[in-house]
Amino acid sequence: MKGERVGRWLAAARVLALVAVVLIVASGLAAGAEGPRAVRIGTDVDAQSLDPRLQRDTTAYRLNNLIYDGLIQLDENLTPRPDLALSWRQPDEKTWVFTMRRDARFHDGRPVTPDDVVFTFKTILDPALNARFRSLYEPIETVEAVGGDQIRFTLKTPYAPLLNYLDLGIVPKDVGARDLNANPLGSGPFRFSRWERGGRIVLTANDGYFAGRPAIDEIDMIVVPDNTARAQALEAGDLDLIMSPLSPQDVSRLAADRRFRHVHLPGISITYFNFNCRHPVLSDPTVRRAVAMLIDQNTIVQQIYGGIDVPATSLLIPSLRWSYTPEIRQPAYDVDGARGLLAEAGWKPGADGVLAKNGQRLSFTLATHAEDSNRIQTIELSQNTLNQVGIDAKASVTDWPAFIGSVQTGNYDLALLGWTILVDPDRAMYGQLTSSGSLNFGRYANPQVDALLARGRAVGDLAARAEAYQAAARIIAEELPYYVLSYAGFDAFATSRLSGFAADARGFLRGLAAP
Repeated sequence: MKGERVGRWLAAARVLALVAVVLIVASGLAAGAEGPRAVRIGTDVDAQSLDPRLQRDTTAYRLNNLIYDGLIQLDENLTPRPDLALSWRQPDEKTWVFTMRRDARFHDGRPVTPDDVVFTFKTILDPALNARFRSLYEPIETVEAVGGDQIRFTLKTPYAPLLNYLDLGIVPKDVGARDLNANPLGSGPFRFSRWERGGRIVLTANDGYFAGRPAIDEIDMIVVPDNTARAQALEAGDLDLIMSPLSPQDVSRLAADRRFRHVHLPGISITYFNFNCRHPVLSDPTVRRAVAMLIDQNTIVQQIYGGIDVPATSLLIPSLRWSYTPEIRQPAYDVDGARGLLAEAGWKPGADGVLAKNGQRLSFTLATHAEDSNRIQTIELSQNTLNQVGIDAKASVTDWPAFIGSVQTGNYDLALLGWTILVDPDRAMYGQLTSSGSLNFGRYANPQVDALLARGRAVGDLAARAEAYQAAARIIAEELPYYVLSYAGFDAFATSRLSGFAADARGFLRGLAAP
C-alpha cells in the first residue's frame, strides 16, 4: 500500500510538472538575439518564507540572495566580498566596523541605511521573531549606527565565523503592514514580482541596482517536486536550469547530453538521520548506535544515490579542509554487530518477534518528505533492515511543509533530511547540537560538546578551532544524535542559453545578476 501511495503521488507530481510546462510555454518566455531575457529554473520545493530572517529551505535561500543584499557576499570560493559594505575592519577581537555604500536603494526607492542594518539584526536576535538561525548571531552584543555610513558590531565574546554569516539579506526598518514572508522588499539585483503558491515565484530585474541592471529581465522559479519530471522538463526545453537535488539516473543521462552544460562540485551539504533524543527508546545512545549500524550506507550512497554523494565519516565536511579529518568515524554497517549490541543491552525478542526490554517494545518511525525519491528509497531500505533484526520500524512520508513542521516541533522519532550552505563547522554543529541550540530539534544535550562548540566559535586560530570541532565530532560520532549518511555533491545542468552562468556549491544564483 505504501508503495502504491508513493507511486500515485509521483504520478500526480508529473502531472503538475506538465501543467507547469504548459504555463511556461504559454507565457511566451524566449531568448533574444543577445541572450536570454527570461530564465526558467526548476526547483524541488516551494519556499516557506521570503523574509531572509525566517528563510528555511533552499528555494528561499536562492531567491533571497537575488532579492536582498547582505553586508557582504560570499563568492564561489566562500570568500567574503563587499556588497552593502564597501569595507570593514576589526579594531579588536570583539569589534567589527563596516563602512556602507550610499548608492543602494530598496526596491520601493528608499535608501538602504545603517538603521536598516541595525533593525535587521536586532529583530533576528529578538526571540519573539523566532528566527531559524538566531544562534548564528547570538554572540552579538550590540549593533549600532555610527555616523552616516558605518555600522559597529560589538560582540559578547570573540566570534571567528561572524563574517561568513553577514551575507544575510538586509530588510527595511519600516515596512508597515507589509508581510515580508509573502511580499519581500530588498535592495538586490532582482525584485519580487509574484508568487503562485505551489507553482512558481517570479522575479524581475532591478532597474536601479547599484552594480548595474541585470542583463536578464526575469527569473521564473518553477516548483516541480519530482526530480525526474524536473529533468524531463529541461530536456524538453521548458526549463533552462536545474540543480541538486537530482536523481542519479537523471544526472548520468543529462551529463551525456551535449545540449547541456554540467557543473559538478564538491558539496557543502550533508544528508543525515536526526535522532529524537527524547524518544522512549532512541534516548539510549546504545540503541542509536545499533540503529546506525543497521543503515547500509554504502548501498544507499552507491546504488540509491548513484555515487553522486560521498559516504560520510562524521559531521566534519571534507570541503572544509582545515577542520576535516578522516580519522573520526561513525559506526560501520554491521547487522550481526548491531544484534549483539542490542542483546547485550537487554533487548530480547518478544512473542511477536519484536525486541523488548522492561515491557518497552523497540519501536519507532522513520520519517522523510515526499519530494525526494532518493530519501524515500533510503527510508524503505532502512526500514526493511531494521524489521529483519526485530525492530518495529514504521515509515512516514509526507510533503515537505508537514514533514519539516513536525521536525522543528520535535514531533518525530528518526528523520532523514539535510543541511545545506555549511560554510563553517559552526554552521553545521552549534545551533544543531548545543543543549539550547535553536536548531537542536532532537534535544541532544552534552555539556562537554557545548563547551567545545563554544570554544570553536570563540578562538581565532584555525588550528585551535579545528581541534575543538574535531573533539566535538568525535563525541557526536560516538553518541550519535546525528548519523551523517553522506556528503552531498552539487550538480547543475544549464542549457546553452546560460553558457556564461557560473554556479557555486550552494546553488546560489548571483551569476544571473551580471549587468
